[in-house]
Amino acid sequence: MKLFQCKHCLQPAYFENTKCSHCSTLLGFDPEILDLMALFEQGSGAPMIDSAGNPFRYCLNRQHEGCNWLIPMASDDRYCKACVLNQIIPDLSNPAYKKRWQTIENAKHRLLYAILRWNLPFSSKALNPSSGLGFEFKAAEENEPVITGHASGIITMNIAEADDVERAMAKKQMDEVYRTVLGHFRHEIGHYFWDVFISGSDNLSDFRDLFGDERVSYQQALEKHYQKSGSNGWQKNYISAYASSHPWEDWAETWAHYLHIVDTLETAYSFGLSLAPRLPKDVPLMSGSITKDAYCCTDFEQIIDQWIPLSLALNSLNRSMGLQDSYPFVINPEVKLKLAFVHQVIQAWSPGFRSS
Repeated sequence: MKLFQCKHCLQPAYFENTKCSHCSTLLGFDPEILDLMALFEQGSGAPMIDSAGNPFRYCLNRQHEGCNWLIPMASDDRYCKACVLNQIIPDLSNPAYKKRWQTIENAKHRLLYAILRWNLPFSSKALNPSSGLGFEFKAAEENEPVITGHASGIITMNIAEADDVERAMAKKQMDEVYRTVLGHFRHEIGHYFWDVFISGSDNLSDFRDLFGDERVSYQQALEKHYQKSGSNGWQKNYISAYASSHPWEDWAETWAHYLHIVDTLETAYSFGLSLAPRLPKDVPLMSGSITKDAYCCTDFEQIIDQWIPLSLALNSLNRSMGLQDSYPFVINPEVKLKLAFVHQVIQAWSPGFRSS
């Protein structure tokens, strides 16, 4: 994600901020221009305005500290482009549920930032019940488990995923090296966009060449995976063990990793990072400057050439802090081809990216 700043005092600010920590000016994110705006109050009953005099109000979920996105005063909408997608949210009168929901919303809004950057097609279930996108955030009850996943445009998330302890336990139980709320969203939205970009399209044949035939039994494939009876040596062809379970999951995992890579590279680009390791001899793919925003980069090789040294640097920094690797994955040649395919599918979408 890009680096934001308060438009009033010009100090850096985070995507989620509702107030500048330096000058206390109100802040809000405008999804139309994909930027954080400084907002000024005009008195009782008058709308907030930005520095250009444009009037705004916050999304209704601002009252629950779950959103800082803005809506133009001329609009009748009560919820922003991200929150209008919600179909179900947990009981916010429960403080623990509310805290988890806020964590989930932060991650979901970061996901929507990427979708808006690329101008990818989506609409809410309210506008398009058959093919629209919706989110359901649920708390598991006794005898009513909640499974995080995607079905017919609905992305469901068990709010326990927003609890660090619960998520760590699930990570260990599932024998995963990486598990985050944002990672879940990036994976599940991959299933949604498989329906949009791959199913029944000219991309389907190329998809099957790379990922396999999705018509094989999905249920049987998952049962085999969870019984640990899948093929060994998945590291040669897949980004994760779960990706090896079925072509749909391979696509969703690859899609998620492409979003990980592009968004992290945009952050590095915004900070002007360059990598020049102090090693006795030059080592290929270890140095370079991140000179282009990956969201706008049409050359996949440039993206991956920038990502390899950056991910190594990130992992090394984490290890210096006694933390696990930030990116504990290996991009083998087969995975690189699959990532390139995701890149091509996104780049082929006619409206193209949006500048930020």
